[in-house]
Amino acid sequence: MIDDDKPHEECGVFGAWNVTDSAAITALGLHALQHRGQEATGIVTHDGVRFHSHKGLGLVGDNYGDAKIMAGLPGARAIGHN
Repeated sequence: MIDDDKPHEECGVFGAWNVTDSAAITALGLHALQHRGQEATGIVTHDGVRFHSHKGLGLVGDNYGDAKIMAGLPGARAIGHN
């Protein structure tokens, strides 16, 4: 049985805590780890009240190059995976 919903050893994980633009920093970190996984990517942020997320298939640059998407990821805390 294959557990596709679980992280695999080739995945990349990056997080930012207590920084302005944590989603942008996390996207840059995931871009640097792009060689670890290229099938999909996702970022979750927290603004102190709510969680916000975006996920998509493909490369980090294809998913987080849009200012609207980044504006939808507010908060000083973020974690990302690819």
